[in-house]
Amino acid sequence: MALPFLPGNSFNSNLGKTKYHKSHHFDYRNEVSMLVGEKKPGIGGELLRGQKVRPENSNYPKGEGSNIPAWVAFDRQVLCFDAYFQEAVHEKREEQYRVRSCKIYFYLEDDSIQVIEPRTKNAGVPQGTLIRRHRIPKPAPNDDEYYSVEDFNIDKEINLYSKVFKITDCDEFTRNFLRKLGVRIQNKNTVPNDPYTKYRKAMDESMQPLRPYEKHDTLKQFLDHDRHVLRFFCYWDDTDNMFGDPRELILHYFLADDTIEIKEVIPPNSGRDAVPMFLRRGPLPKNVESLKQPGEITDRTVLNVFGPTGHGGRYILDSLKTGAVHTEFYKDSDLTIGAVINAWGRKLVLCDSDDFTKEYYRTKYGIEDMSAVSYKNRPLPPRERIFPPYNGWGSEEDSLCSCMGLLPKPPKRDFIKFMEKDRRGLDSNVIRFLARMDTSKPIDMDRRFIISYFLSDDTILVFEPPVRNSGIIGGKFLERTRVKKPNQPMYSTQMSEYYLAPDLYVGARVEFNSHKFVLIDADEYAFRYMEEHASEFSKANIQCILQKILSLVGKTPDEVKSFFMKNDPTGAGILEYDQLVALLRQVDPTLTDHEIMTVARHYSERSPDDNIDSRKLVAIVQEQLRKRNYEGFGKLMEGCMQNDKSKEGFMDPEILRTLFHAHRVPLPDDLLRAAIAIAPANERGEICYSELIKQMNWRDCPVPPMQYTAVQDDPNWQGTKQSNAVSRVNYVNMLDDCFGKPQVAQS
Repeated sequence: MALPFLPGNSFNSNLGKTKYHKSHHFDYRNEVSMLVGEKKPGIGGELLRGQKVRPENSNYPKGEGSNIPAWVAFDRQVLCFDAYFQEAVHEKREEQYRVRSCKIYFYLEDDSIQVIEPRTKNAGVPQGTLIRRHRIPKPAPNDDEYYSVEDFNIDKEINLYSKVFKITDCDEFTRNFLRKLGVRIQNKNTVPNDPYTKYRKAMDESMQPLRPYEKHDTLKQFLDHDRHVLRFFCYWDDTDNMFGDPRELILHYFLADDTIEIKEVIPPNSGRDAVPMFLRRGPLPKNVESLKQPGEITDRTVLNVFGPTGHGGRYILDSLKTGAVHTEFYKDSDLTIGAVINAWGRKLVLCDSDDFTKEYYRTKYGIEDMSAVSYKNRPLPPRERIFPPYNGWGSEEDSLCSCMGLLPKPPKRDFIKFMEKDRRGLDSNVIRFLARMDTSKPIDMDRRFIISYFLSDDTILVFEPPVRNSGIIGGKFLERTRVKKPNQPMYSTQMSEYYLAPDLYVGARVEFNSHKFVLIDADEYAFRYMEEHASEFSKANIQCILQKILSLVGKTPDEVKSFFMKNDPTGAGILEYDQLVALLRQVDPTLTDHEIMTVARHYSERSPDDNIDSRKLVAIVQEQLRKRNYEGFGKLMEGCMQNDKSKEGFMDPEILRTLFHAHRVPLPDDLLRAAIAIAPANERGEICYSELIKQMNWRDCPVPPMQYTAVQDDPNWQGTKQSNAVSRVNYVNMLDDCFGKPQVAQS
């Protein structure tokens, strides 16, 4: 019996109390003052009268270790329960209710629940996810609370959206987790039987399937030979029919199911429709008979045991197949090279097969001879296509393109050659020759012309330098264009021949539009370019020239050596350029001026005065860089180190020259080549780029300055005299290369 609430009969609740703070119950939401602390306690954190604070999430006991949030600690940890619910079935005789088993998943990280019903065969109802994953509120009157982990246990019933689920079991992880929370786990319950499932099982067991006559196991053949196809090339002679012609066919035999399809090879301009298939895929019978009546060819035959025909009669299956109609179809053993098959009345001759088919018959049947059968007539030689002659309008290539099709297209330019042979920096890719007119007229004999050949598009430009008081106006003598070779018909069906780079050399006689010229000299760039590409220019190939000399005087090497020694009174093995020209003319009068110049340049003897003074050259290089105020030596060194793949401090000269151009080093190309040539190198010819940059660094390693003027290109170039460029020639080295070095006798 409780004491009345009178003075002296109650205790003071404030005795021993130290906290008297008030909870924050009122605040503004969307600028409206309202009560926000209905779930907060009263003064000092004590609950108000009748107040019950419910946790919003599951409470898990804190263990030892780091205090991490639940969505991290329980990530991918799920409790799994086996459950079922009973669903009523109305107006059905076989069942009044149905028991549906399902899985309930409780996600520990956010207390969300998911219900999934496993799919069963012929269930008749939609199955799968019954309730998608989310937090589920409890039924009224506790609809302000959500289900937590404390609400789940075996033999419990939970109400999820008016469906009552009975939990019967859980997995091992769920048992261990609930046991650690202090929950007593109930024993496993059994799921009641489903009346409809029991009814369907009894009905399935009572059914007696119709047994076949015999078992045709085609699965093994399909698995062994799937995608294995034999291919034969066939021939059908249809010339006996009206408007018939020979037909080429391709027969495909599918080993997976012994079916055949036939495709027709339709040649161009045959006048036939390009049908995709000649014979659709299927079994091909050997003997073509009249079509059977409907129902005559069946999988089963029956016997009338007794009774009238029709209603009341008894029939049984004919296991002996006495009335069955057997049709023989083509098999792989019937298909061989040279065999004739009947494709629904058409006689096809198998003439050839592919490699897979030959290997298949060689492996299975041991047939080695699978040679093809010739069925085609020897093809006629292709007729040469003759184009109409050139009519003089436009270029020959443009006129020829108008004959290639109804829609004429412009002629294609050799763009790759243009990009490779176009001007690159100081490499002009233009070879120049000095020429004179091949005439006996006194006025024209002294005229000189500069012939420039452009390697990028095989065009020629002829320029005549102006000469004062000559009475002839200089300038362009021939506009830049391609020049035809002489003695060609003007209007011909064949393409005309044009002058190419190998046709131009010193000593050559050319004819440009009825004007005859003799090439008497070339510039240094032309000589160097032709010698570097000796495979294209035979007149600049030193090996071909020596072989030509050796073919004439190869049998008398001693006489040739004595002949040269007689013209060398000093015995030093050196001849002047003019003497060498005269001697080579006597040895081989057919040698051209360019070939003699190539020999002289190759075996030239340099004097000490011709060598480059390295100190003067370094001074000239530093003077040029000082005038241009170039100080990017640090970046130049970094670029060299970055492109040095071997990291040995050495680099190929051409790559180094390209790298200097990329860093815009303000030096002429000839001066840069000379500076690279005097730089320290290893045995492989690679340049030490650190020493080269050190020599160029006028800031850190200065040398006494020296004035230098770079050599510029001369548009009015008048030729280079080889007697001045090459003064002395070492003929001993030339004879050694021709006839070999003499053997030294050993004592």
